[in-house]
Amino acid sequence: MKLVIVESPTKSKTIAHYLGKDYQVEASKGHVKDLAISGKGGLGVDVDNNFEPKYVISKDKVDIVNSLKKIAKKADEVILATDPDREGEAIAYSLAKVLDLPIESTKRLEFHEITKDSIKDAIENPRTIDMNLVHSQETRRIIDRIIGFKLSGLLKSKINSNSAGRVQSVALKLICDHEKEILNFVSEKFYKLSASVKGGKKDFPLTLTSYKNQKLETFKDKDLAEEAFSSLTDEVKVINIDEKEKLIAPKEPFRTSTLQQAAFSKYGFSTKETTFLAQELYEGIETDEGLVGLITYIRTDSIKLSDTFVESAKEYIISKYGNEYFKGQVINKSVKNAQDAHEAIRPTSLERTPEKMKQYLSPKAYKLYKLIFERSVSSLMVNKKSLQTTVTFETSNTLNFKLVGSKTLFPGFDVFKNEDPDSLIPNFKVGEIYNLVDKKLEEDETKPPARFSEGKLVKLMEEKGIGRPSTYSSTIQTLIQRKYVTSSKGILVPTEQGILTSNVLSKYFPDLMNTEYTADMETSLDRIQNGEEDEKKVISDFYYPFIDKLAEVKDQMYKEPLKTTGEKCPECGSDLVIRKGKFGEFVACSNYPSCRYIKKEEKEPPVEVGRNCPNCGAPLIYRKSRKGQTFIGCSNFPNCRYIDQGDEEEKKYCPKCGNVLIKRKGKRGYFYGCSSYPKCDYIEPIKGEK
Repeated sequence: MKLVIVESPTKSKTIAHYLGKDYQVEASKGHVKDLAISGKGGLGVDVDNNFEPKYVISKDKVDIVNSLKKIAKKADEVILATDPDREGEAIAYSLAKVLDLPIESTKRLEFHEITKDSIKDAIENPRTIDMNLVHSQETRRIIDRIIGFKLSGLLKSKINSNSAGRVQSVALKLICDHEKEILNFVSEKFYKLSASVKGGKKDFPLTLTSYKNQKLETFKDKDLAEEAFSSLTDEVKVINIDEKEKLIAPKEPFRTSTLQQAAFSKYGFSTKETTFLAQELYEGIETDEGLVGLITYIRTDSIKLSDTFVESAKEYIISKYGNEYFKGQVINKSVKNAQDAHEAIRPTSLERTPEKMKQYLSPKAYKLYKLIFERSVSSLMVNKKSLQTTVTFETSNTLNFKLVGSKTLFPGFDVFKNEDPDSLIPNFKVGEIYNLVDKKLEEDETKPPARFSEGKLVKLMEEKGIGRPSTYSSTIQTLIQRKYVTSSKGILVPTEQGILTSNVLSKYFPDLMNTEYTADMETSLDRIQNGEEDEKKVISDFYYPFIDKLAEVKDQMYKEPLKTTGEKCPECGSDLVIRKGKFGEFVACSNYPSCRYIKKEEKEPPVEVGRNCPNCGAPLIYRKSRKGQTFIGCSNFPNCRYIDQGDEEEKKYCPKCGNVLIKRKGKRGYFYGCSSYPKCDYIEPIKGEK
């Protein structure tokens, strides 16, 4: 028996399906080791010994590692098949270390799609662990640990912010700087003159192009706008018709960032949701073929497609639409710091059309798969050819308008997607007069720029070289979890704490918050990956200037003053301030810890329900939980812990003492527990609820 170790349990099932009975496939469930929190500064790095890292097995992975060790001892061979990126390589290296496998000879499988042919090819052509990739990941982890521990501790003590990070803080700055633009935006009034032309049975809205030979679409001056509007007649004359053939190229296949942007734009999926759905499609879906991976590896910044896929797409396109619809792959731009070793995101087989797979997928997974399938195929098709017609109208020799329409001459890729529908207009003729309708002069004002969506932030991060495809979604989630930003329907808004954190970091650590600095760090990591730079030097070049800067600003960085309430402490006379605690804000003395006064909230008198407690006979009252939720409980709490659970017919009673059972949640899921706990410890599991 040969043991193959992957990262994901789902992936292990899919791969096991292809490999057969001679292989046992197990999952590490991600990293099994991480930097220790011991040593100087709790960094897990021996700064005085050339930044030698110290790793320990993560607490939640001890059982997994022990299980893998037992299986490995019985196996004839251990093969590592973690993800084909830096993180995957580091996981493979950690597994080799904990399982005492030889780094130089242990087989490492690399595949970018989970299909029978891909797995078979990887088995037949294994490689060994790429230590340059490992060193690149290790360097990133060490630098992120240094920033995270050192800077986060300083921020916590000074302004009560939870964390800082090499990528997350720069992403936060992008959001906060944009928020300043929005807040500082001064709107200006403008005046819009609009009208429509009668063409057959329809009215066609016109666009103003000039007034008295001055090019403009709107007016800033009200008097000029009213003058122009008063000169507007009921008829317009066609003075020119311009026809041009226009070629529209198909969009490139998806990479991580563009998939997240498109999924948000078309379906409103958050980056987290898109990542989850794409991972599901990549790792394996149960079909009539068994478990099969439907798309290639999802963490990529490449727009290249394999020759094999291009050939299969050629057959698909020609058989369905004809020879004239296939163009092939065109790559005319590259992404900053792109890793071209990977492919773009594409379907693993064009025989698995979205329509065939729909029965096996959730509605959202189907939408995402269809998006990927169509984008991959259409990227290889010929341009759409259309005829663009611009009709110029004139009225009173002073106002000019235009009307633009388009007609498809050859659909090209659009036959597949219908991406750019026609906008047909009548056959106007030069010199002829047409009626003008719906004449309006409206006052409006300029609008501030829209806030960033999750998709827009991902696009910016990619353009500026901040982070990697694998970190875009997790960076946004970290900002949300730290309460630095909120995300409502995918629109990101910085919180007060987020703005404060960004401002303080920008003031005291301008280099760290510079997008170019962060992008240069990514370039250094790439150079380590390519064997062009020494990892220890990169860490050293970062560490010493950073520590010097940290020491310099430690005493300079101010503590954010707490907000006062306008009241004085009844015990020492100092100002009362608003502090933050585990359960929210509270009012306390500013002279803490010398004075520990905390203002107690005035509690409203309890409101009785009108029924008595079935356990002890005391009145039932409306109470509130720590989370602010209202419920009915006994007024004799904590002596009686009865909580009303709803309709009498739906209540369950304890077979041990006869009191009402309450639905509770524990580590292993939901259960019914006796309302008289701890006097009665009866519990009853609820099947099917976790």
